[in-house]
Amino acid sequence: HKGSTLAVAFSPDGQVLASASHDKTVRLWDAATGAHRQTLEGHEDSVTAVSFSPDGQVMASASYDETIRLWDAAAGTYRQTFEGHKAWVDAVAFSPDGQVLASASYDKTVRLWDAATSAHRQTVEGHELSVTAMAFSPDGLVVASASDDKTVRLWDVATGVYQHTLKGHEAWVNAVVFSPDGQVVASASHDNTVRLWDAATGTYRQTLESHKGSVTAVAFSPDGRGVASASLDKTVQLWDAATGVHQRTLEGHEAWVNAVAFSPGGQLVASASSDMTVRLWDAATGAPQQTLKIGLARNLKFDPSSTTQLLTDIGTINLVAGSLVGESLELGLLALSPAIFGLGLSPDHNWITEGKERIVWLPNEYRPTASATNGSVMFIGCSSGRVIHIVSTRTSP
Repeated sequence: HKGSTLAVAFSPDGQVLASASHDKTVRLWDAATGAHRQTLEGHEDSVTAVSFSPDGQVMASASYDETIRLWDAAAGTYRQTFEGHKAWVDAVAFSPDGQVLASASYDKTVRLWDAATSAHRQTVEGHELSVTAMAFSPDGLVVASASDDKTVRLWDVATGVYQHTLKGHEAWVNAVVFSPDGQVVASASHDNTVRLWDAATGTYRQTLESHKGSVTAVAFSPDGRGVASASLDKTVQLWDAATGVHQRTLEGHEAWVNAVAFSPGGQLVASASSDMTVRLWDAATGAPQQTLKIGLARNLKFDPSSTTQLLTDIGTINLVAGSLVGESLELGLLALSPAIFGLGLSPDHNWITEGKERIVWLPNEYRPTASATNGSVMFIGCSSGRVIHIVSTRTSP
């Protein structure tokens, strides 16, 4: 790249990495070898986001040039340009079945497109300020859009018909999610609250109110019975989704909490904070299980197929079930038996790490503006425009 890297994404099978850049291009890389596969050219301004379809066959890129482009992920060939937004596009996502593409823009709209034919389906219009987040329902039939205008709106994906405005927050909405069964919508706001809504009717259900700072993220437990919320007040709060009753406060972080997730079985809650740690908690009791000093992670989720894989935007943490002992550990010392944790970044992003060991120092021009890690493979996008590929050939002791 000849400009700074703004976003990176792995394909669903982990074999391909896409990097988006200020230089107006997307580059595709072989994740195993680091070989450059393709440079995708066509955007007329910086590329802000990239997303793969669920089957990994198609890739979408969003840009400051107000367009979305669709590409063949295997061949790297251009398919179609989606035009219609009147301001830059800052997010793009495929529906769970891969048939619909949604794009969110600073022009206050979400647009829905047919991912197979590239046909524009609908312009989801109604927000009074920029769209900050969006989420598909589990069945892919409804899309929710959150906005700086303090509302969440629900739309029919097939027709684009407006369904409901979820109004009640007193500040902008930071995040929106559906419950696993699709019946409830949770919205997290700068007004320090989470609100629960009936997804079918748009009816207000509960206000989850206990935080003393902006709520940055919200997640449902896999069974839909619990809600976890993360906040700038340095805490995670757990709630009963049916009654809205506050269950417990998870305290220990020393800075803002940026992300929260439940493990696939619902036994654990993971939280990522600006204090450079990820913390694991017992979801039933709220007891702290582990503190992982991994650096600044702003996003995290558990691998849906594994209780031992915690995915973050700066690396993958491999947990060993049953080995969680309540103490603070550097990444790489979590398991009682040997475990491979893959590559990561030091908290100051000056070093590439493996386990607790610093293995490569990064000069200023190589410090990451974006990164993606998949086990022993890491890609770093730099402000210089370079994308660096690193493979660890080490084995666990």
